[in-house]
Parts: sequence; C-alpha cells; structure tokens
Amino acid sequence: MLQRDVAIGAAGERFFAEQDDPLDACCRPDALRTFFQPILDLRHGRVYGYEALTRGPAGSALERPAALFGLARAQRRAAEIELLAVRAAVERFAALGVGGKLFVNFSPAVLAERREDPAALLAHLHRHGIAPKRLVIELTEDAELRDSSAAWTELLRCRQLGFGVAIDDLGEGFASLRLWSELRPEYVKVDKHFIQGIHRDPIKLQMARAVQQIAHVAGAAVIAEGLEEEADFQTVRDLGIRHGQGFLIGDPAPALNAGVAQVWDRLSGGPLTSFPVPGQSVNRVSASRLMRPIAPVSSRTENDVVYARFEADGELQFVPVVDDGVPRGLINRLTLIDRFARPYRRELYGKKPCTTFMNPHVVIVEAETSIQELSYLVAEGNRQAALEGFIVVENGRYAGVGSPHDLIREMTELQIAAARYANPLTLLPGNVPIAEHVERLIARGCRFAMCYADLDHFKPYNDVFGYQRGDEAIQLTARLVAEQCDARIDFVGHIGGDDFVAILQSVDWEARCRRMLAAFAERAAALFSAEERGRGEFFAEDRSGRQRSFPLLSVSIGVVVVEPGTFQSHSEVATAAADAKRLAKRSPGNSLFIERRSYPVASLRRPAESGD
Repeated sequence: MLQRDVAIGAAGERFFAEQDDPLDACCRPDALRTFFQPILDLRHGRVYGYEALTRGPAGSALERPAALFGLARAQRRAAEIELLAVRAAVERFAALGVGGKLFVNFSPAVLAERREDPAALLAHLHRHGIAPKRLVIELTEDAELRDSSAAWTELLRCRQLGFGVAIDDLGEGFASLRLWSELRPEYVKVDKHFIQGIHRDPIKLQMARAVQQIAHVAGAAVIAEGLEEEADFQTVRDLGIRHGQGFLIGDPAPALNAGVAQVWDRLSGGPLTSFPVPGQSVNRVSASRLMRPIAPVSSRTENDVVYARFEADGELQFVPVVDDGVPRGLINRLTLIDRFARPYRRELYGKKPCTTFMNPHVVIVEAETSIQELSYLVAEGNRQAALEGFIVVENGRYAGVGSPHDLIREMTELQIAAARYANPLTLLPGNVPIAEHVERLIARGCRFAMCYADLDHFKPYNDVFGYQRGDEAIQLTARLVAEQCDARIDFVGHIGGDDFVAILQSVDWEARCRRMLAAFAERAAALFSAEERGRGEFFAEDRSGRQRSFPLLSVSIGVVVVEPGTFQSHSEVATAAADAKRLAKRSPGNSLFIERRSYPVASLRRPAESGD
C-alpha cells in the first residue's frame, strides 16, 4: 500500500487503483500543470515576475501540490518530480511570451542528488529563449542546505550560471537569518504570517521594518507574501518593501493575470515620484526615447564579424546579441577591441562565437519604462551595467539599444527644466509643477491629502530679525515638511514666502502632519534667544505701526482629502485647501485642521456649487 502523508478521499483511491504508479502518470507530457501568480513591483506598479506553482493531473488525488510532493518524498522521487515541474514551468512561461522574472521552487536535496541538472536546466532555458538571470530559485528546507556540502556546491554553481536565488518564507522556522547571512540571496520572501494584518499589528510592523532594513544593507529585495487586504498593501508599500504577492494582486492561474494593472490603479493610482514640468516629466519620458534600433547579431555570429562592424562604423558602441527576438546580451566596442589588440587574440578567438566577449548581465527594460525607473535599474545593477548600454524590448522582444550617456543627458535636461520652476530658496517645486502634479492625480482618479502649511507671525518675525533669519525659518520649515514625507509617493512644494504644500498619498498622512507640527515645535526654538523662549513671545510692530508682542513662530496646516471624482481641477483643490488653512490659523500655536466635510462628486454639482 502506498504511503501518503495527506488524506486523498474516495476519488483519490479510485485514481490510485487505476494506475500502476501514480507518479509515473504525473511524468507523462503535460500531466503537470503550471499556475502563475504575479509578483508586483510596489514602487512602479508593474508586474516584476511570476511564481510558478505546480499542480498535478486535473481531478486526481495528486492535483494539490501537498499531495503530489508528499507522495514524491515518500517514494524518494522528490528530485525527479521537482525538476519535471521546473521544466514544465519554463516551457509554459516561454510559450506565454511574457517578460520579467520566473520564480521556481527548489529544495536543496535536488541540488545534492542530481548534480548534473543545473547545467541541463541552463540548456533548457536557452532552448526556450529565456536568459538565466530571469530564473530565480526559491530555496526551502535550509536545514538540508546547511548540512549538505554538495548542495552548497551546486547552489554556488547555479549562481555562477546566472540564476538568481531567493529565500522563501522568511520567518517560517526553516528560513533563518543565518542562511540569509551566508547565502546573500538576491531576494527574501517574507512569510504571509508577518504580512497579513500588518496594518493593525505593531509587532508585525516592526519585524517587517527590520527585515526591510537588513535587506537594504545586504543588497536584497524583499517580497511580501500573502497580501490580501488593501490596508496591508498600503502599509507594506509605505515601509519601502519593493515587491508584493498575494490574492489581492492576483490569484494563481494557468494564464497570466490581465487585471493586475487595474488592481494597481484601484489601490494607489500609481506612485508619482517626481514632480512634473510643463510638457514633459521624468515619469512621462520613457526608455523608447533613448532607443537606437541597432541591428543585432545572433549568438552563433563569429567575433570577426562583430569586429568588422565596429571597424566599419566608428560611432557604433554596442552590438546586441539576440536569438529569435530574445536578447542575450551586449558586446561592448571597447571590450572587443581591447581583447583583439593583445597578441594572438584575434587568431585565437576570431572564429569563436561572439558570446565569448558578450556581457550577459546587461539591463533589459520594456520600451514604456520611465526614465526614472530606468535610472534606478542602471544604478542598482553592477558597475559594468552602469558603464555599458541597456537593451530595450517591446513585449519581451528586442527593439533597440540605449547608452548610459544618453540616459544621463536626458535626466540632466529634465532636471534643468524642472529647476526653472523650483523655488530658489528651498529648491522645492513651485506653483507650476504643484498645479500639474495635482492635475495628474485628479486625472488618474487618485486619493490624496492636500496639506497647506503656513507659518504664523512670520511677517513681524522677518521685520524684526531681518531677511536672513527669515530665510532660515523658511528653509527649516521646508526641511521639516520634507522629512515627514515619503519621497516615493508624496510631493512637497513651495508656493512662495512662508507657504508650503504637501500632497500626500501615504495612507498615514494625518500622522505625518502631526509629526510635522511636533518637529517644528521642537526645532523652531533655535530661531529665538533664550530670553524670548522663556517669555514665549517677541516684540515687533503690527500693521498699524504699534509695538506689541507676538507669540513665537508656529505652523498651521489645513488639510482637505481629495477623493476620486470630487474635484475637477487644481484650482478647486487649492481653494478648498486654503479655506482649511484659514480655519487652522484660528487656533493658537501649532495647529492642524482637517476638513471632514464630504464633497459631492464633481459631475453631479450644480453650476453654483462649482466654486470660484
């Protein structure tokens, strides 16, 4: 009788009765099915990759993975079934023709037991046009890994072949900090226990924050598993965790989930991380702007042929290597010429495949990738990636090549254009980019808090202490407001004088506003003498020219929460925020007024209600 560690029911017993060996049935072509669950980039709202989840024959007792792999372990065939599952996932992933990473599950036992398989897997990837760096091995059962030198050796070989590595289910006993320290994986997946309910559990919040901080130091990307509630999603994103996975983002499915973009729009509207300038912005300009359609060569092309192209075109800096539309890497002009300049190198390598001197770790981006995101990817890559070019693809297929020089030039031009509209004292965006940013949020149906901050008693302070001390007060306010904002999704602007705005998409916007007030109360004391601080006042002329006392500087913040569809323009939002700020200033000292009224949907308002 077969040993099984799960209950399989009557249908399962019939299945077993009909098969000489159920696992043999699972080894037949197309018997193992692959479901894909999307992993979302929480910074930019794009699908970063997919985790491959294996299912057994439909309708059988081995359809569920726990039953399938439980039986495989019982019959000592776990390595065989795992490798079949990975091969099936690669084939299906390639057939779907999608970009991004493919995350597959491996146990160290497979690496130790079948040492020839990493090389065979590499060949399998090449046959299906998938670059090794797009495959990420999710490791489980680290006790086996620590106790097996053979497993460690094979794992290191996998990394040398270009595969990525992820620690799965961090926090589930077997995934330890020691393994993280020794292995230095590219990814760490936090177990769903620590993610579900994180918005209401301060212990889980602190643990996730600690993991994120360690990952930042270790150079790893964190993936939050088990995202099922919108509040958890927002909390995880506010922590700076880079990637998320769970039923809220997308269910595992045999086809790719087409609704992820709509999920992102519903949850956040997308982070607008750089202030726009008229006509264009960092987020509006895409990688396609930098793309040059250079004719590629195949991986079978000889080095002599590539060298001849460089000799014929003195402006050509890179030659892309592409097989059947799928980019493999880049050949750098300086690299190839330097190698051929050495004695006998051309004679030795001229007839060799061009992949001999190819860089396979080049940055590859979709054509619609923003310039800002592209700059992040180049900066986060290795040093060679920052010096060499990048490949642009359209729906995963080669489209062209871009150079870091062009990227730097474009970023510089955009920053110069943005600087034209920045306040010269604080260098914060001025009225034009503030207005455009609000218009974009309204157009995209985003929910945000418009916070209008104003210094109280600033004019008499400036009159008494002079413009230099007044400038110091304004610069201090700018720093304190910016410190409490999340630069990835929030926006700080300087209207002029002592007036500022903070446009907050962070879900904890109210707490951030209160921290602004507390920070100002603590640090603005340095703007006054000990005597003035002791009295709690300073003396200046009022608007009538009479000498009188004024309270020490404070900040008033008025907030209006903009719900999708409630405002039609920036001017309407600005008017509502100004009204809230005036009400805030009625309270003495550092004060916060939040407009709690519900605004009607803009399309349903009567003309008389439309505002000024």
